Amino acid sequence: MSEHHDTVQYSDSGIAQPYHLVRPSIWPFIGAMVAGLMTGGMVLFMHKDKIGSIDLGAGWPVIGLVGVLAVMFAWWRTIIHESSVEHAHSPIVKIGLRYGMALFIASEVMFFSAFFWAYFSAALYPPEALGGIWPPANIKTFNPFDMPFIMTLILLLSGTTVTWAHHAVLENDQKSLIKALAITVALGFSFSCCQFFEYHHAQFGLKSGMFGATFFMATGFHGLHVIIGTIFLAVCLWRAKKGHFTPQSHFGLEAAAWYWHFVDVVWLFLFISIYWYGSK
Repeated sequence: MSEHHDTVQYSDSGIAQPYHLVRPSIWPFIGAMVAGLMTGGMVLFMHKDKIGSIDLGAGWPVIGLVGVLAVMFAWWRTIIHESSVEHAHSPIVKIGLRYGMALFIASEVMFFSAFFWAYFSAALYPPEALGGIWPPANIKTFNPFDMPFIMTLILLLSGTTVTWAHHAVLENDQKSLIKALAITVALGFSFSCCQFFEYHHAQFGLKSGMFGATFFMATGFHGLHVIIGTIFLAVCLWRAKKGHFTPQSHFGLEAAAWYWHFVDVVWLFLFISIYWYGSK
């Protein structure tokens, strides 16, 4: 980024400084409203609360979810404009963005740690209600070296292609950048299709005791993160085609790569602990 961008005046104070003073925005307020509508609607829906014949939960979670997605689209579009058009993301601002992404991934580590804790508390010390064995006798598990192994190969390959994309942008190789991102997005979509196929053929469900609950919660939330990461990378692919990324300014792509590598690592732990160890 040029020195001019490091001292651009980003406020009405008349003082040129390298920080980005965000303009007043309506999106945080609207985001809070629709997020509250989505979560509150889910609570009402799960408790089946009614006033007379009116179901208070019907449709509210869906309306809230659509609102959240709309706010995400509009808010992040504004951020992309700040970066690519206004050049408001100076090196100092990018340091803050990197810290923010790192802390977000750290919070995700804690999120998945809770599922692994729940799984191993039952797997290492099976309660008497399960006959003292793991997996329970009534559960027919997946062969870890069937579909789960194929899914592992897909994610590991996608990790190499997203790294290829990162190196391509550092070398200002736009053609390779676009190609690598397109392959990564295709691999992410393929993983989701494989997981849908696996769930469809599962011989146990979410209500199949502790094994079913821990299995589907852990792998299901990971699958959700894969879908989110695939969308993240698809946006990066669109931005790459627009020429937004340069060797000096490409934090959006870098953040997507961090997130995708995190998803890869979590899956390796899932494969070893739930699919391989859980099949014994």
